[in-house]
Amino acid sequence: MALIVQKYGGTSVGSIERIEAVAERVIKHRQQGDEVVVVLSAMSGETNRLLGLAKALDPNASEAEKDVLVSTGEQVTIALLSIALQKRGCDAISMTGDQVRMHTDDSHGKARITDIDSQHMQSHLNDGKVVVVAGFQGRSENNRITTLGRGGSDTTAVAIAAALKADECQIYTDVDGVYTTDPRVEPKAKRLASITFEEMLEMASLGAKVLQIRAVEFAGKYNVPLRVLSSFEDGEGTLISYEGNKMESPVISGIAFSRDEASLTVLGVPDKPAVAAQILAPIGEANIDVDMIIQNSMGDGTADFTFTVKREDFSRANRLLEQIADNLGAREVQGKQELAKVSIVGVGMMNHPGVAKTMFETFGTEGINMQLISTSEIKVSVIIDEKYLELSVRALHAAFGLEQ
Repeated sequence: MALIVQKYGGTSVGSIERIEAVAERVIKHRQQGDEVVVVLSAMSGETNRLLGLAKALDPNASEAEKDVLVSTGEQVTIALLSIALQKRGCDAISMTGDQVRMHTDDSHGKARITDIDSQHMQSHLNDGKVVVVAGFQGRSENNRITTLGRGGSDTTAVAIAAALKADECQIYTDVDGVYTTDPRVEPKAKRLASITFEEMLEMASLGAKVLQIRAVEFAGKYNVPLRVLSSFEDGEGTLISYEGNKMESPVISGIAFSRDEASLTVLGVPDKPAVAAQILAPIGEANIDVDMIIQNSMGDGTADFTFTVKREDFSRANRLLEQIADNLGAREVQGKQELAKVSIVGVGMMNHPGVAKTMFETFGTEGINMQLISTSEIKVSVIIDEKYLELSVRALHAAFGLEQ
């Protein structure tokens, strides 16, 4: 007998028929003797609908009240699934984040979990019940409803699995696992049987949309085995753990990409200590995330400083950088927006030199200019013109033999 935590996203519970299908899958696990906790998102589109209602009343509605509003979406699905299970003779109980004692900080709309009192869930499991939990929500220190941000139900499921010391946390979604890259870009992409936490965290942060980054961080911190599965078809999915795929030890596990990149360069800044902090401090204070950073000394007492941001932050960052450049006495500010980031990821890179060489030779063969490069032990990322994104992904996929 195993203790399994299952999470189902919005498309998996998007209709009565889909909820009935989830109930059937849960029943199969119960018939195998497993204890099951189910974490649910709201029906697909429901959170946006509720936020739209708030915006129609007041575009500046308080984040605290919006949390109260959007948390009702999950209450609908957990009640409906519990009814579906009970109809099938399976004892089930629905629980909100508050009832689970999912304690969070006070950051409404993007709260972080601080503690879970697993006693209440465990007592229901001991009584033979399936526990159906509302994902995405918790209770703050001030006794207010909070939500964990987009994709927060993944984090809820992993946190509950950690608190209950579950044998596995299964994330059911509309794809049947983690692929070597997006199959919509490269039809030859293959589903991975397994991948390490480190690789999955890199791929999630670099653009892969399968799992929320915080959920992967949480799973890695508490060593919770994660499995990504399809709620629409049976299969083994992809297991995410510390072990990964040691038998095959692929050099590259996958290719991640992001289309919404932009770069900013300030030319002719004084080449002296702390100038980077003078440039980036105001950017950080404006809550703009900076990714790649390069500083080139020009040999004449000045340097060129380049960094990348998300495209949606480009205009704000550019305005700030113009002011910073004036204060520093720099020559000018330049920017580019139609950029993309392509990354190769794999723990096997640590023991296989020459990976970057293969990547760069592939780009050269295809006539793709690399504008910025960033590396770590298990990834190489490059910034290129967005128009070459799909070509670069397909070329790299072939160069590293990922279709095999």
